[in-house]
Amino acid sequence: MKSNGIELHYLRTGGNKPPVVLLHGLMLSGACWTPLAQVLEEDYEVIMPDARGHGHSSAPDYGYSYDNLAADVVSLIDSLELVSPVLLGHSMGGMTAAVVASLRPGQLRGLILADPTFLTPQLQREVHESDVAEQHRQVLARSKEDYLAKARVRHSNRSQEIIELFSQARFQTSIHAFEVLTPPNPDYIQLINTLDVPSLLVIGDNGSIVSTQTAKELANLNQHLQVVQIRGAGHAVPYDQPESFSAVVQNFLHSVNA
Repeated sequence: MKSNGIELHYLRTGGNKPPVVLLHGLMLSGACWTPLAQVLEEDYEVIMPDARGHGHSSAPDYGYSYDNLAADVVSLIDSLELVSPVLLGHSMGGMTAAVVASLRPGQLRGLILADPTFLTPQLQREVHESDVAEQHRQVLARSKEDYLAKARVRHSNRSQEIIELFSQARFQTSIHAFEVLTPPNPDYIQLINTLDVPSLLVIGDNGSIVSTQTAKELANLNQHLQVVQIRGAGHAVPYDQPESFSAVVQNFLHSVNA
């Protein structure tokens, strides 16, 4: 579909069911949500867009701010005429989902933020000044087969399906997409303060961006926000502990669709 001058690709399970929109993180794609979508599709219509610069969506030379990403999601919701969807976003997708919730108060049924990129200004600068984009350039210069072989060793605890989906998504990620790392990010405290729908913040207990202390502080800001911590998970909480994450998501979806 066309969105804000670009082609926005998405996957959709279909069916006349409550809609759930899944937003992926940097260097991933909508297809990376396939295992979770397979769990949810019996009860929900699952929509998995590729953010601009990712997957099969357009990769313009510029325009990767969170405002741009959120505008694409709003356009998707409107174009598909989704009624009261639940938004679930991980990492970059989590911040995007939070911005969408601030733009569309009252039009969402619920919001799930899986370790969103709620970075302090100092950490934003550190990430922006790091070599993460250069590392990606080097990955793109290698063969996909070599990258996949190393990924199988590095993530031996993950399923072959998710390793292959991650590797495919990595090679579909434009270097332009790293523009999203340019500070400043939206003010996440302000975003949490504005939430007026049932919301869930899911974090891991080992290396999450959102610390346990920060999660508690955010929950104290807004009565609509619950926090769940999944043991044995880091920043990639949906993929480190997929069964636990799926259970948490299903419980939340049942609660807001009851």
